[in-house]
Amino acid sequence: MTNKRDIRIVFMGTPDFAVATLKGLIEHNYNVVGVITAPDRKAGRGQKLKASAVKQFAQKHNLKVLQPKNLKSETFIKELESLNANLQIVVAFRMLPKVVWQMPEFGTFNLHASLLPQYRGAAPIHWAIINGETVTGLTTFFIDEKIDTGAIILSERTKINDNTTVGELHDNLMALGSQLVIKTVKLIENDEVTTTIQTKTGELKTAYKLNRDNCKIDWSQNLKTIYNKIRGLNPFPVAWCYLDNNEEELLPVKLYGVEKIKSDHNHNSGSIISTKDELKVYCEGGFINIKELQLPGKRKMDIKSLLNGFNFSDSAKML
Repeated sequence: MTNKRDIRIVFMGTPDFAVATLKGLIEHNYNVVGVITAPDRKAGRGQKLKASAVKQFAQKHNLKVLQPKNLKSETFIKELESLNANLQIVVAFRMLPKVVWQMPEFGTFNLHASLLPQYRGAAPIHWAIINGETVTGLTTFFIDEKIDTGAIILSERTKINDNTTVGELHDNLMALGSQLVIKTVKLIENDEVTTTIQTKTGELKTAYKLNRDNCKIDWSQNLKTIYNKIRGLNPFPVAWCYLDNNEEELLPVKLYGVEKIKSDHNHNSGSIISTKDELKVYCEGGFINIKELQLPGKRKMDIKSLLNGFNFSDSAKML
């Protein structure tokens, strides 16, 4: 039996997704000698500085926290070296310079929320649903010079159901990811790692960064495409479109809970049929039945509550 290596970990991450993994490392009694996270940011109406989810968790557990603005700065590099870590773990952070990822003896590995080499990039959980995938997963890999291209250590698959939202898949992968990182650390601890080089097999799909433009619904698309996009952005950052309600200005509206109904119809794409408790938007192949919607300046509302106080014109349409 081989002797276990003495592992000293620096953890790098920022959002809630990363907290689950850091929590798992603590619960398994791994020695986390430092936590690197994003600088505090202004948030909310008062624009008060808010610490990242990872920083908040780390401080509760008395872990040393570093928040560099520049990952190449001499000051940060010296601070990182002084932690004397021999393994770095990255979960939902940012691209690291070579001087950082090559520092520890046992390497730097990343947890990515896709089955690499598919969905390299910033938003793999969202794009898996938007593109209608039925299976996705997680991968741990050693970081190299490019984005999400390093040698694979472990991967794990999970199903995506037809009604799964990105919020639900995020939470599922968050829990599974924590477990996969622990398995990966155990392999490194026992010097039992074997890696697989990523190879290009067929078409590679990319997890592009989400922005206002690629979150907008195009009602000329078919029912399945629109439905997948809405659930692939629910509850964050949220799909949106314009409502033309025969008023002076178009209203940007956000779409949350929806269901898709296949049907033959003669309605124009984007046309709306509303009743006292139902809002249908027609498209190719059927219609989207909207369950939750948010008007500008208002809170998110279920459709029955919305229809109690808002009137859609007879010629209203989504654009």
